[in-house]
Amino acid sequence: SNPLHRQVHQDMEQPLCHYYIASSHNTYLSGDQLLSQSRADMYARVLQAGCRCVEVDCWDGPDGEPVVHHGYTLTSKILFRDVAETINKYAFVKNEFPVILSIENHCSIQQQKKIAQYLKEIFGDKLDLSSVSTGDPRQLPSPQDLKGKILVKV
Repeated sequence: SNPLHRQVHQDMEQPLCHYYIASSHNTYLSGDQLLSQSRADMYARVLQAGCRCVEVDCWDGPDGEPVVHHGYTLTSKILFRDVAETINKYAFVKNEFPVILSIENHCSIQQQKKIAQYLKEIFGDKLDLSSVSTGDPRQLPSPQDLKGKILVKV
């Protein structure tokens, strides 16, 4: 094989909206979307496979602990905290480009506050808390600017 093919360079300095982003839908499911198991390790699997946007469906859980599952189905429930810890552990194992958490929020204000607390505690400095004006997408930061960062999309 041609050694030059191993030196592919992509310009990662353009605004984020200029890129196709490898995304996962119902990331937590190990099988079908009606009956299967929800598993935190599915996040480890897709992140290591190069996925940069993962879906987290959040619902009110028992004892004030938000859970992740596919609503109105028989899929099992996992703790949001476990999902966040798994994402934190595996987000940047294969590459440093940003990871987007696509959060589908079905939680009460009380459990939303708990989610915010876990995001800050678990991700720490990796959590990108800068606000972005949605007016002009050309003003979005680049993947290069966001290396090592976790972005939250709700």
